[in-house]
Amino acid sequence: MTDRLIPAEARLRIDHTHMRRRATGIERITRELFSAPVLAPLPVETVQASAGRLGVVLGQNITLPFEALRHRKDVFVFPGFAPSPLISMTCRDRAVMYVHDVFLLTRRSELNLAGRFYFAPIFAKALRSLRYFLVNSEYTASSLRPYCRPDAQIMLCRPTVRNVFGLSAGDRAVRDPAPRALTVSAIGTIEPRKNFRAAAAICQALAERLNIPVQLNIVGRKGWGPDADWLSQQPHVKLLGPLPDAAVRTAIEASDLFICSSRDEGLGLPLLEAQYAGLPVIAPDMPVFREVLGGSGCLVDIENAAFAAGRVSALLASGDWRSRQAEAALANVKRWNTLAASDHSHVRGFLLDLLARGAERAEHRASPIRSRAA
Repeated sequence: MTDRLIPAEARLRIDHTHMRRRATGIERITRELFSAPVLAPLPVETVQASAGRLGVVLGQNITLPFEALRHRKDVFVFPGFAPSPLISMTCRDRAVMYVHDVFLLTRRSELNLAGRFYFAPIFAKALRSLRYFLVNSEYTASSLRPYCRPDAQIMLCRPTVRNVFGLSAGDRAVRDPAPRALTVSAIGTIEPRKNFRAAAAICQALAERLNIPVQLNIVGRKGWGPDADWLSQQPHVKLLGPLPDAAVRTAIEASDLFICSSRDEGLGLPLLEAQYAGLPVIAPDMPVFREVLGGSGCLVDIENAAFAAGRVSALLASGDWRSRQAEAALANVKRWNTLAASDHSHVRGFLLDLLARGAERAEHRASPIRSRAA
């Protein structure tokens, strides 16, 4: 961390207006990367909002701009939603936005109405205006760059992957390598981008190839679109809905494989979280998943069910596939968390430096006023 002193009265004000929503990946990252204990010794205050969508909108568009006007020495960090246009226009040198992905701009056809007509325009304005961005992966950084101003600074801030579900590999290494049936788990909101239909097709193709039942269990709420209704009609698919952590732990630890079938992700946090159970992870052969899984994943053409089933069956052909995959999964989580720890150290130093520069600018603006008053 830089040796610059923390300026008196200057604060990091963290946008927590979204934190009363359901505990999705965005909320988990906000809590685990942008809270006072994590950012210590930096001075941190969070900006809350009342419950409900209206409370969030008012917090982002009224409370936060008002706080920025009152506290001109402070730096504002937005780890959830993009800041309001007023913040983007007036606080571009002391606002930091954490970008999880750029789907609001690149996958607009897969957004609901609120995403298309409210969140996407605000997001685009922030990208064109702000100078400082934190991102969750190298893939997100490369996707973000074309939408930013030329002098924008983009820093990696990969989240540490905690064992949020209390998973354990347990007896996985000694389970039967040739079971009479397979269970495949997936986690995520059921909506078109998650592409769970492709996961169902792969499980069906794998069952035909191995000549055993293969069941797909999906943990997550029903989102927009027709996919949930279609999946509920498939005899080899079970929709478990949103579950408490203990129930998620039970479902994942009972599984043989974990699958991600998304058409795109900014990171794919559930893949890393599932690896605490020593599970083999099947994912699309795309840059973000190569970055996240390293050499530990089974990367496939997710839209070619027969090809994907062939890759998975080859993985299962070895008598020690469970122990090898468990070892690789746990080693990958350790690799990722080492990278994340390095990112966090750099980001804390950057935020301290930004606080110091912001305080210097505020003092410089105030000094002519004091001189004239004298």
